Amino acid sequence: MQVSPPKELAPYIKHYLFLDNAATDIQKLRLFSDGNTGIVFSLKSKLISGFSDYNVKDYLPDSFLYGQLNGFKDIYSDNAIKLIIVVLQPNGIHQLLGIPANEFQDSIIDIDNVFGQKGLDLQEKLSEEINNQARIEFLNHFFRNLIAKKPQSDQKIIKSSLDFIIAHKGYFSLKQLVDYTGYTERHLERKFKECVGLNPKKFGNVIRLHHFLKLLKDKSEDTTLTTICYDAGFSDQSHLIKEFRKHTGISPREYLYSTGKLTNNLIKTFPPVIV
Repeated sequence: MQVSPPKELAPYIKHYLFLDNAATDIQKLRLFSDGNTGIVFSLKSKLISGFSDYNVKDYLPDSFLYGQLNGFKDIYSDNAIKLIIVVLQPNGIHQLLGIPANEFQDSIIDIDNVFGQKGLDLQEKLSEEINNQARIEFLNHFFRNLIAKKPQSDQKIIKSSLDFIIAHKGYFSLKQLVDYTGYTERHLERKFKECVGLNPKKFGNVIRLHHFLKLLKDKSEDTTLTTICYDAGFSDQSHLIKEFRKHTGISPREYLYSTGKLTNNLIKTFPPVIV
């Protein structure tokens, strides 16, 4: 289930996601970038970050924040899971916390280290409540209080740049972005590093990849991968496959036929992992 936030939170939060996976065998879940960051609340059982010597499980916190990803990150489940994911806007972390977004890149951080005791209290309320509408109210109240105490930062450059990149579905040149915004390439790079955590070109590559995934999902039976490749702005199929593997670790064909999709950027890989 996907739920939009109230209007006043929309500049910070893209949407709330409610995910349930009833499988109790060990599964590998692959998270890859969609250009956004997020906060994950595990309400039923903890996710696993990996396995150390002798297959000892390294568990993730009950709730955590994840930053922008340069590639992909594998996590695991060995029990039924119930997740709430607060999907932030690309510049959401910086707006909410006032901390340079690049400091969170490729990181998973315990919510306690980000929001302190109030974050832990929110985790507890979400876990104890069984009604999703009430959970949404808890989340809205938490983030309303958070933004009420934060001075608003000037996001005009970033907002207009993000809108431009998304409108062009990630297919643009830095010169076009410079001409559109009126700011130098160096200034844009610095602002993106601070506010988004990825430079404009890397962010654009992620947006283009997800445009390709949408075309792939909606394709008719007689539409070829090559056609979709060109429609998404890739120069050829080998370029697409290289870029796709860099972000997801698998080929487009593997993504289409050998994975289960929990969300646009969280997939289950098959066959299940045996440890």
